[in-house]
Amino acid sequence: MPKPDPALLDPARYPFSCAIDPRFTDLDFHHHVNNAALADILQEGRIRFHRASAFDKALDDNDISSMLVSLSIEFLGQARHLHPLDNHLAALSVGGSSHTLGQLVTQQGTIIAYAQAVLVCVKDSQPMKNPPSFIESLSKWTLKP
Repeated sequence: MPKPDPALLDPARYPFSCAIDPRFTDLDFHHHVNNAALADILQEGRIRFHRASAFDKALDDNDISSMLVSLSIEFLGQARHLHPLDNHLAALSVGGSSHTLGQLVTQQGTIIAYAQAVLVCVKDSQPMKNPPSFIESLSKWTLKP
């Protein structure tokens, strides 16, 4: 993925945010948050977004699950240990069985990373349609203009 569009780097455009504290074990030799640990922090942000948007409940109600099928991360800055990482998330698009999330990570106002994740609804390893309740609720979870 090329460097993200500057319009995607504005935290105010994201309808959901949560703070995640890096752990000491997330640090590299230079006391920066390790890139692999940052991928885990992005995953935690997606989980919290899906709880807030009721996507996880819609999956449970329909006896289906979701699978991450694509993840691209642009590492744009260095994160340190003693300050929370603010995860800002928004739905960028929705398809028949998938949806794409944009994630912006900042720390004390500094941009750390931008990621895009594509998730697909599945049952028995087969793609399933997005739950209607999730699609209906997405309008309040999309990237703001």
